[in-house]
Amino acid sequence: MTKPLDILFVTGEYPPAIGGVGDYTRQLARALIARGRWVSVLSGIAPTEDFAPDEPTLLFSGAGWGWRSLRRAVRTTSELAPRIVHIQYQTGAFGMHPSINLLPWRLRRLGNRPAVVVTAHDLLLPYLFPKADSVRAWLTARLFESADALVVTNSEDEWRVRAQGEATRTLFSPRHAIRTPIYPIPIGSNIPVEPPATYNRAHLRRRIGAGADDVVVAYFGLLSRTKGVRELVAALGLLPPMFRLLIVGGATPLPDDARYAEEVRAEIAARGLSERVFFTGPCDPSSVSAYLLSADLAALPFSDGASYRRGSLLAALAHGLPVVTTAPAVSLDPPLVDGLHALLVPPSDVSALARTLEVLAGDGAQRSRLAQAARTLAEEFSWPMIAARHECMYHTLL
Repeated sequence: MTKPLDILFVTGEYPPAIGGVGDYTRQLARALIARGRWVSVLSGIAPTEDFAPDEPTLLFSGAGWGWRSLRRAVRTTSELAPRIVHIQYQTGAFGMHPSINLLPWRLRRLGNRPAVVVTAHDLLLPYLFPKADSVRAWLTARLFESADALVVTNSEDEWRVRAQGEATRTLFSPRHAIRTPIYPIPIGSNIPVEPPATYNRAHLRRRIGAGADDVVVAYFGLLSRTKGVRELVAALGLLPPMFRLLIVGGATPLPDDARYAEEVRAEIAARGLSERVFFTGPCDPSSVSAYLLSADLAALPFSDGASYRRGSLLAALAHGLPVVTTAPAVSLDPPLVDGLHALLVPPSDVSALARTLEVLAGDGAQRSRLAQAARTLAEEFSWPMIAARHECMYHTLL
């Protein structure tokens, strides 16, 4: 008989596939294993690489995610008998398919059912068909209220599931607070400060076309419309030629992301900035760490405001980069203090973004203060701390 698992993660994406939820799941699994827990991961991504002993056991739920995957998830849970099933939920990671929303309800029918936890990585509603808003909201509520615990990763989402957020058609906006116990637990940076052993800052800067006196501004993350990359390119056009933009990663997993990337490249060409912008393309975490350490500043002008749900912001803080980002839409916990942890500008304000980057580049003392405060703030989001808070929640449920 198969030995029971302590924790079974269910996720729509997992490395080597590109995606923040998959990276998060791997980091959390590693941190829990380091605490002596036994962790397995059921994913729609077939494993294609060998994993070390400190990695979770990988299980394949089938290509993509659909009704067949749901049945396989129920069968796998029944066979392995984990004490915890923890769904890492982001509707986009599950292909916008609604079947994952019914998994907690299906697991309740098992004779020796596990405790079920759902982490809401965002509150986007699944896609069904046009004018299906009420059904989409019902499916999301069913997922959350059929679970034994709901983890939210930021204060904005916590307010929303407590029915305190502004109603929208794209985000889950319940009329009444979710009754499931809610646990606020932040995400951490998926990029350790661990460049390759051969890392040489001067050599890497030369490879991206930056001289000793140039100012390298790093952007890290996917290319999508909420990231403000077109505005960043426009701001670069207002800055002196010594400023260079380093776009680290820049993957486009969704069709609209690919369209947005073409718009960004067209903006670069139209402004004659091709020689001042370097795209790294997708790269492994150690290479990302090297690129971030080679930059002078980080610019993350999110159109919807800075948030701790953004792993790119946490990675920049952990690497001690002076960060220019957009003012949060709501209060953050812990606070992201303007002038202490980062410099904050209004969303979509190209002139303010350019002006702030130029002033910061010329103020070495302020850059040093921001870098130190950024590292201190990043300690609040360490994976050992995040794993410990998850373990406390699991013990409470059991």
